[in-house]
Amino acid sequence: MITQKKRIWGWWFFDWASQPYNTLLITFIFAPFMKVLLGDGTAAQEVWGYGIGAAGLIIALASPFLGAIADKTGRRMPFVWLFSLMYVAGAWGLWFAEPGNFSLILVMTSFAIGMIGMEFATSFTNAMLPDLTDRETLGKVSGSGWAFGYIGGMIALIIMLTLLQANPDTGKTLIGLDPVFGLDVKSREDTRIVGPLTAVWYAVFMIPFFLWVREPRHAGAVPILRASREAWPELRETLSHLPQKPSLFAYLAASMFYRDALNGIFIFGGIYAAGVLEWSITQIGLFGILGTITGATFAWVGGKADDRFGPKAVIVFTLVMLTLVTIGVVFVARESVFGLAVGPESNLPDIAFYILGGLIGAGGGALQSASRTMMVRQSDPEKMTEAFGLYALTGKATAFIAPLSIGLVTGLSGNQAIGITPIIVLFVLGLMLLALVKTEGDAP
Repeated sequence: MITQKKRIWGWWFFDWASQPYNTLLITFIFAPFMKVLLGDGTAAQEVWGYGIGAAGLIIALASPFLGAIADKTGRRMPFVWLFSLMYVAGAWGLWFAEPGNFSLILVMTSFAIGMIGMEFATSFTNAMLPDLTDRETLGKVSGSGWAFGYIGGMIALIIMLTLLQANPDTGKTLIGLDPVFGLDVKSREDTRIVGPLTAVWYAVFMIPFFLWVREPRHAGAVPILRASREAWPELRETLSHLPQKPSLFAYLAASMFYRDALNGIFIFGGIYAAGVLEWSITQIGLFGILGTITGATFAWVGGKADDRFGPKAVIVFTLVMLTLVTIGVVFVARESVFGLAVGPESNLPDIAFYILGGLIGAGGGALQSASRTMMVRQSDPEKMTEAFGLYALTGKATAFIAPLSIGLVTGLSGNQAIGITPIIVLFVLGLMLLALVKTEGDAP
């Protein structure tokens, strides 16, 4: 018998299984490896921005339409299977990113396929949240899931650093071992293995999800072909009625900006550290472990605070903190920290960046968990997948703004620190729009 507790654990395992795409690929291992591939931090940041921006545009256009189809068919699990296959195939394709012998189009296409699969699967699994628990414990379930996911990402990162990823100068991993499986350091197999590792991790740990999560039967479900025909008119009607739901409308707009800013931090954090502070991939990985520890801790704490004070209070607090932290990041460089000049041997820039990174992890964990429960509170229970499709739409409709604006500002200024300033603007816009949002939504 599959109990409610098992269903919740199965749902949590999606966060555990999918998190390495963010931790290992988007932020801490593969992103800074782009500097190795392209030979220059500024060029890597620019290409990364354009590539992820294009993938985000595809996610934005398709998510609400697919969500509307899923709600009408009453089926989410087949979509999760499909997008899981995309996740695995895309991650695996990054193995072919061999320095001096790679196709940039193939590498970025593979990355985009995996990212699209992850984001679509996340939309569909997020929509399952209200079927798992009552409204009073949404924050606890969501926060614990985020925390569990962060722990999974941290363990995957530790495996990468201790058993696989080697220092190019010594040929040894973080704990002084040769990379396992006889991986060749010269051709960077020790780093490229991050793609297959992410793919295998997901495939193995999605097993509990598919075994234990069950969808409730929905009355009035229609066949998929009919649902496909009817989805667009219904979605168009939903979009036209959004201004009549001011709290939902304001929340979608606010989250559109602040989630784009948060993604910008995660996407460019590793590349920024590699280019500005000249960190090695191993140093960035240790930085990532710190971020996942604080992220897991405060996702769980934020879930508790969510149930007690409401998700809006958690979101506002974390946004203020993240805005201040991002301003701080701009003033950390190899030669100065917050305007104080330091010598080339000084560890102060590294210490400052570790502290700021820990705060980003803490704020990001709590913010993402609270944002998920806030969306549930704003949504029509009968159109939950469509609502999370709209959530993905607004999260990705402008998802190209942070990457493309960072790429553009970086290219125009030739300075990575100046290049990340658009993130600050996006956080402030999100914070301002939250003033119009009601915690319990538009319903009486």
